[in-house]
Amino acid sequence: MRKVIKEAVEEAFKKLSEKGELPVAEPPPSHLISVPKQEQHGDYASNFALVMASILKMPPKKIAEKIQDALKDNPDFEKIEVAGPGFLNFFFSKSFWHKCLLDIKERGEGFGHTDTGKGKRVLVEFVSANPTGPLHVGHGRGAAVGDSLCRILRAAGFEVESEYYINDVGNQMNTLGRSVYLRYLEVFGKEVDFPDECYKGEYIKDIARDIVSEHGKRFLEEELDNCLEFFVKEAVSRIFRSIKEDLDLFRVHFDNWFSERTLHDSGYVEETISLLKEKGIIYEKDGALWFRTSDFGDEKDRVVKRSNGVLTYFAADIAYHRKKFERGYDLLVDIWGADHHGYVPRVKAAIKALGHDPERLHVLLVQLVNLLEGGRLRAMSTRAGEFVTLRQVLDDVGVDATRFIFLTRKCDSHLDFDLDLARKQSQENPVYYVQYAHARLSSVFAIARERGIETVEPGKVELSLLDDPEEIRLMKFLARFPEVVSGSAVSLEPHRISYYLTELAGMLHKYYTRHRFIGDDPGLTQARLLLADVTRTVLKNGLDLLGVEAPEKM
Repeated sequence: MRKVIKEAVEEAFKKLSEKGELPVAEPPPSHLISVPKQEQHGDYASNFALVMASILKMPPKKIAEKIQDALKDNPDFEKIEVAGPGFLNFFFSKSFWHKCLLDIKERGEGFGHTDTGKGKRVLVEFVSANPTGPLHVGHGRGAAVGDSLCRILRAAGFEVESEYYINDVGNQMNTLGRSVYLRYLEVFGKEVDFPDECYKGEYIKDIARDIVSEHGKRFLEEELDNCLEFFVKEAVSRIFRSIKEDLDLFRVHFDNWFSERTLHDSGYVEETISLLKEKGIIYEKDGALWFRTSDFGDEKDRVVKRSNGVLTYFAADIAYHRKKFERGYDLLVDIWGADHHGYVPRVKAAIKALGHDPERLHVLLVQLVNLLEGGRLRAMSTRAGEFVTLRQVLDDVGVDATRFIFLTRKCDSHLDFDLDLARKQSQENPVYYVQYAHARLSSVFAIARERGIETVEPGKVELSLLDDPEEIRLMKFLARFPEVVSGSAVSLEPHRISYYLTELAGMLHKYYTRHRFIGDDPGLTQARLLLADVTRTVLKNGLDLLGVEAPEKM
């Protein structure tokens, strides 16, 4: 709709200039076309005349009135009003909305796709949970946000790759291996002192028992230092296999699995540090190596290598983001937990120091999920082993409910995930509410088939019969879906899709209770069946972007 208005306004201006009714000038590359807050102010409003006023040295209202007059016979518009100092308020005609229905029908699964991204390459890195335990619901929210964002960006014309960064180096890995080793000894009845910093979940005992089954007493008399590497490798392998299985079940796909260890083993981290030392950005102090992050917007300088020679996580992250830019992406999106808020400035500082534009990195922070059951909060702590895994939630309420609920709010807002609500097969459940709208429309076509009613070709449908205010409102809302997808992609906000679908489902349910899709008038029946068909298409396309199924029966 914005494109139709932009082209119509610019064409009218061109003709007015050629006739000498307006001075000749180049129109701006873009002017603001927005949806008015109040419906009586039109479907869209343009500030074209206000933008051109200073260029043409004319009152904006006069420019607007001339464009209004030039477009009075355009069949796409029912009317155009000049408002305020010179805004143009556009009211699309019913015939325009009818054409939109035919467009949706023709484009089918492709409706909602745009060329907004112009093929720009985007890398979306998300989840990247340390392989020290199963994925919990917090990881699940990040997974839903990241995977849905990738789907939306692709639909908006971006070239997207998804990536999981495997943190398989560092003290946490040694702690994991030590935890499994101690549980391994316990299987054979040995009494061990199990430190608080070790991982206490039942999954650690399961891994230990598996190792016993496969290797027996092989490590019973071994000192930890001699077999730690084995226990780390076994634990990481088994946990990561479980993580992949959970993500597959959750319909989350990754194009790349990037191991932190490869950065260290290849010498790339040390090479990156040397590069920055040559630039004078890394300096030595008290035996440690420091990054001058304060020179690039961070609050203070950061250590990249401790005085004992151990590299910090920040050192690897600098190298990792350098590698990302070397791979040729136009835009980087990192999705992190909200507890990493303070980490954003230092990573952006590193990017700037490496000679790249830090604005090409967008970090989405995913807030905590409060898991509720019976009105009570469920505790979660990975190290203490007191947490609800993502797999448990999926087994309990299903993939569709879990994904949709995770996407009902902006990712940087806290989310209360009510298990009791997610289990309900009622319209109180947000995903049921939307899926039921799709199933309802599918049932309409099942009834039509039972009655021997065959749909006619879209071009032969008397769409002028769709003139009820609720039908017009529904058609307008359906036509805006591509704009919602584009806006969701540009803003990196997948929750906009769930908002849209919930509102669309509400409009459909309201319409369904007041009107009959299949009635006594064959012409009106065919028109309403087409409306039902394209509404069902948009619901399905939107649910696909969220990774949620669109059932035909419920």
